[in-house]
Amino acid sequence: MEKSLYSTLGVSQNASSDEIKKAYRKLARKYHPDINKEKDAEEKFKEINAAYEILSDEKKRAQYDKFGDNMFGGQNFSDFARSNQNINLDDILSQIFGGGFGSSSFGNGNFSGGFSNGGFGNNSFGGFGFGGFSRDELDIRKNITIPFESALLGGSYHYSEGSFDIKIPAGIRDNETLRIKNKGRSANNMSGDLLLKVNIAPSSEYKIQDDILTKEIDIPLKLALFGGKVKVKTPYKEVNLTIPKNTKNNQKFRIKEHGLKNRKTSSIGDLYLIANIILPKVEELDSKLASLMSEKLPES
Repeated sequence: MEKSLYSTLGVSQNASSDEIKKAYRKLARKYHPDINKEKDAEEKFKEINAAYEILSDEKKRAQYDKFGDNMFGGQNFSDFARSNQNINLDDILSQIFGGGFGSSSFGNGNFSGGFSNGGFGNNSFGGFGFGGFSRDELDIRKNITIPFESALLGGSYHYSEGSFDIKIPAGIRDNETLRIKNKGRSANNMSGDLLLKVNIAPSSEYKIQDDILTKEIDIPLKLALFGGKVKVKTPYKEVNLTIPKNTKNNQKFRIKEHGLKNRKTSSIGDLYLIANIILPKVEELDSKLASLMSEKLPES
């Protein structure tokens, strides 16, 4: 017994309701007359909608599974639908299956509405937007790379593909996505968004870990031994850092709120400066000092 409704949607007779819905959405997008301008697209679209209306309803599907294409006089459903172009197909199917059908017909070639049962209410269906497109499908996804300073302090990024500027918020993180409203694809008076996945260019000076920045600073041996002050540039401003006597290599100094902004809490992390003790070359030392150091410095 022929059951051509399943062939219309391109699914097997054992297809689940989810498989039927998935197939319907794919075909409806393909043949929607607002998108597909081929000669037979409207008729194909009408057949797809009618097939889905029947197979998505448990009672109607059970009737069809019992009698198959005999319900259409033994005709293949496509032939049955096309032989009734001048008659409201919904009315015929309503008489055959009972109950109400959505307005799937195309009066005088004009699309007049949509199915109410999981179909095209107000020209949309099952969470899909106008013309069979969801907003997600109209979105454009791209990757951009921004300077480290822009991630830290915020700034402006020129998106060359669209030739417009994008505001970069201070504290944005690597792999975070910026959503730019209505800069995606457009269809049927609806626009998607531009989704930009942000990559932060590495810094030659700083490392990022959560809200914390770290930076290595060179400390002369004399300053490490006897203490003093050193000027250090940070992304925010120049600071005077006090170096205590007997500073060790890799010793950390904390500068409060000079790190990365947390956009959720609006707090700013800290900056840790890591001491790198610079040892002078022996041959560059005064000969008397070198001799004295060689004699007096402890070996352990």
